[in-house]
Amino acid sequence: MNRNTPSHSQAQTQIQTQARTRNRVLAIIGGILLVALIAGAAWWFTSRAAGAGGAESQVDANGVPMERADGLPASTAMGVNELRVRAFDEVETFYREAIGLAVLDEAEGDVTLGLGDEPIIRLVRSEEPLPSPTDAGLFHTAILFPDQATLAATLLLAAEHAPELYQGSADHLVSEAFYFADPEGNGVELYVDRSRAEWQWDNGSVQMDSLPLDPNAFIEEHLEPADSGEGAERAAIVGHVHLKVGDLSQARKFYADTLGFDVVSEDEGALFYSAGGYHHHLATNTWQTAGAGPRSTEVGLGSVTVALPDAAAVDAVSERLERAGVAFDRVERGVVAADPWGNKIRLIAAAD
Repeated sequence: MNRNTPSHSQAQTQIQTQARTRNRVLAIIGGILLVALIAGAAWWFTSRAAGAGGAESQVDANGVPMERADGLPASTAMGVNELRVRAFDEVETFYREAIGLAVLDEAEGDVTLGLGDEPIIRLVRSEEPLPSPTDAGLFHTAILFPDQATLAATLLLAAEHAPELYQGSADHLVSEAFYFADPEGNGVELYVDRSRAEWQWDNGSVQMDSLPLDPNAFIEEHLEPADSGEGAERAAIVGHVHLKVGDLSQARKFYADTLGFDVVSEDEGALFYSAGGYHHHLATNTWQTAGAGPRSTEVGLGSVTVALPDAAAVDAVSERLERAGVAFDRVERGVVAADPWGNKIRLIAAAD
């Protein structure tokens, strides 16, 4: 027998401990699910995303948008999301303990958290006021996990450390998602993608929905026996970012026409954008913010990072920004531009 293999009695103790942990977490989630729905998370179960591909997009034989000369490269991805926060220590604790992120880099009032060497969230201390729910800004940062077991282990952490911040869950057909808010109200989606072979496309539009998803059943089905939460090894990236804006036509002009994303789905009050045939890298909605003007505070979203493959891709975006008359700043390996509401978008080339 390998000396690292537990004895029969040790194994029984581990199983009993894990069972108690699961039962406690399931009770926590079950107790707060109804509260979350009553509090306003029910839109996840009633919204319908009806597709509407970009007018200039070309599609392949499966209806998936193809890379175009005036668009973003197919290899575009999302990078670290920056948040400006007032309750710095409390918010950092949430991302470390409830989401399971590790500190990758830190200075006074500035910390970057992630998994492995992948940065996911950067927190910067701010003394400005908190935004109101009707202000433009961040709707949620969506953290993508590689498999259902890893997501289930993370849900254990979140349910044990921050059950009161749980907001709801949904089966989106392309993905399975669970929603939380951090202590300052910044939305956090924890999700796993279904296989791309299961995604349904129609002339550049991806089929998405918001069907009920039982968090208890998900954890019971996918939590692996060794995953007690704290000790589970995890990997994750920023899969997409969802923003609150004041007007969808202006959002389409900035994110699709100028930056070069494809519009791959439309819902009542929302647009979903993609590059390279992903279900979405960005989304914008006006569910609470229709008619909103420029942001009045920096607290909340600091900046969104869009990762481009090379300097040529950055130059192409710069040219489109110039033609559209959108001001931007040049930074190391990229550019930074703000949408009409002051949400900052960093478009950065991968390091050599």
